[in-house]
This record gives sequence, C-alpha cells and structure tokens, in this order.
Amino acid sequence: MDIAKRAKQIAPSLTLEITARAKKMRADGISVVSFAAGEPDFNTPDYIIQAGYKALELGMTKYTPAAGIPELREAICQKFKSDNALDYKPSQIVVSNGGKHSLFNAFMATLDPGDEVIIPAPYWLSYPEIVKMASGVPVIVETKPENRFKITAEELEKAITPKTKAFILNNPNNPTGAVYTSKDLNALADVIEKHDMYVVSDEIYEKLNYEHIHRSIAACSDLLKDRTIVVNGMSKTYSMTGWRVGYAAANEKIASAMASLQSHSTSNVNAVAQYASYIALSDKYHGEAFLEDMKATFDARRALMMLKLSRLNLEYIEPKGAFYIMVSIKSFEGKSYDGHVIKSAYDLASTLLENAQVAVIPCESFGAPDYIRLSYAASEKDIERGLVKIADFISQLK
Repeated sequence: MDIAKRAKQIAPSLTLEITARAKKMRADGISVVSFAAGEPDFNTPDYIIQAGYKALELGMTKYTPAAGIPELREAICQKFKSDNALDYKPSQIVVSNGGKHSLFNAFMATLDPGDEVIIPAPYWLSYPEIVKMASGVPVIVETKPENRFKITAEELEKAITPKTKAFILNNPNNPTGAVYTSKDLNALADVIEKHDMYVVSDEIYEKLNYEHIHRSIAACSDLLKDRTIVVNGMSKTYSMTGWRVGYAAANEKIASAMASLQSHSTSNVNAVAQYASYIALSDKYHGEAFLEDMKATFDARRALMMLKLSRLNLEYIEPKGAFYIMVSIKSFEGKSYDGHVIKSAYDLASTLLENAQVAVIPCESFGAPDYIRLSYAASEKDIERGLVKIADFISQLK
C-alpha cells in the first residue's frame, strides 16, 4: 500500500524546517535571533481577547453556519465597503480557518484537473502546493528585480494559454514586500478582462502598506469584481494568527460552492474566534488605534533593517508593504565559512543558523533561489543584535 499521488507531489516547507530548528536550539538554551517570523510579534489586542471571554460567557460554544455567523459576515461586508469601495452581500462571504483555508476553498471550487494557474515569482510558498492539491497546474512567471518583482501586464499576457483558469495576485507581497499601485492594477486588469479567467487576490497584508493607499484589483471594474476572489483575514491585521480566521469574498456562485465544500470538510470556524473577529472589525476606535501603532512600529523597523543592510553592502529589495525584506545571496555564493563552501540560499541559511545563531528563510521555495528572506517582525533590539551577528559572520567568510 502506498500514499496518494497528491500527497507525494507536495513539497516540504523549508520555512517550517528552519523555524523548527531555531526553536529547538532555543529550547536547548542557545540564544537565537530569528528573522524567520511569518506573524506579527504583537499580542492580540486586549479588546479582542476580552471579546473571546465574552463569547464563552454568552455560551457561543456550539456549531455555527458553515460560512460564518451572520454578524461577522455583515461586518466583513462593511469592511470591504469602507476600506475597498467594494459592495458585497453576506451571502458572498465565506469565513474559513485562516487565509490558507480560504485559498484552498477557492481553488477547490474553481479548478478542474489540468487547469492552469498563473503564479508570479517570488510567491508565497503554499500557492503552488495548494493549486496542485486542487488538481491544477501552477504556471510560474519569473518577474524582474528592476520591476520590484511585480508582474507586468506584458508578462501576464504572455503566460496566458487556453488552459489558464486563474491568476494569483498577492498584494502586498510575501516575500518581496512589493505593493501594486493603481496604475499597476489597471494595466493587469486590461489584460485579464480580455480573457476568460479568475483572479485570486490575496490581500492578507493589506493594512501593512507603508507608502501607498491599498487598492484591491476587484475595484478596477464590475467585470473584475465578478471574476475576483478576494482573500483576507484577521491574522496579520489584528495579530490573530493563532485564532485561525480568514475570509473570502466572491460572486454568489463561487461563494456558494466554497461554502458547500467547507460544510463537508471542516464545517464552521471556531465560534469563539468568530465572535472575537466580529468585535475586532466592528470596534473601529480600538482597532484603528492598534493598527496605527503596529504599522508605525513596523515602518520604523523596516527603516532600521534597510539602514543596517545598506551599511553591510548587502543588496536587497526595498519593501513597500508586509514585514519582510528579500536579501540577495550573490555576495555569499562561492565563499566559505570554516571550510564550508556556501552554494545556495538554503546552505547560507543553515550555516548562519548553526554558526551565527541567526534564523533567516531561504527563498528557494518562494521561487527566488538567489535570495533569503528576513522578517522585521522582531524587536529593534533583536534587529540590531541579529545584524551585528550577520556582520561578524560576513567578516569570517573567505
């Protein structure tokens, strides 16, 4: 007996491997500076935590509708209207177990075997794997550093074939920190409107946008809105990663299909987390104060990390959103540390972790083999300390 082919084709996560090794070193008493985090280092705001307690006191411990409680779906509609100028009905909203689950539902609801999904590289490492689990075919489009690794309209047009079913847009982007401007989105929209295809727009880092006003590609036209599945969630905006609440907005047909799929797989999201998310979105006073503070803190860390990297003469992509910086490994390749020759981003990440006690993420699994990803979801003290360690590591290379 053997395991299913779909399970065999899924690549292991290098992100989780490096993170697990760093955690084990810490558990063994070794001081490790981690730039590997994929989540805010802020605790969930107190007003949301208190809402969780209240949900328990109210007896919200039973099943809910599979697509989410009505008040949460209504609050999500209000969020789309006020933040994105998009009008949705609650029946077009599906609340899932995190943004990743929303993506899984979206592709399970839209892909047939052999359907192609265009994915610009660098990409979040789970995109190709989720597409493959849904029997789709990932079509990777290599983007260019001179375009800040944003896919252009010309690159998108060239990748479209008769088998193209969807295009993934991650804005702001993980791992590059790239942000698509209104001009960028309009150019992409012009191409998409000429073809019969969906857009899956992952906007999970929407609120961590430092130099531009976020715009959803779904707002480009009524046609784009009808063809776009907007994926978002509570994790990055409200530092609720462990609460596992994501959501998607789509046309009635797709939303209904996603809800049906979910009803036969996980069913509803945790009821307490749903109520807490409803309060998170509804309490604008506390929510906006938290977001303003978190965004300002990340922006200051972004500036600090870029300054330190520049002083080390390391080449990096300036991030405009999210909380990551992609750093080129070209200056490391072929050099050796204590006799060990560095041959890849993974090799560099492993050597840094073992010898300098600094955790970074190799970007091979993100479609960017010449880069590592550093997260500035770390304190300024840790950013300073970690980059001193990296500087010392560099000084010992031969």
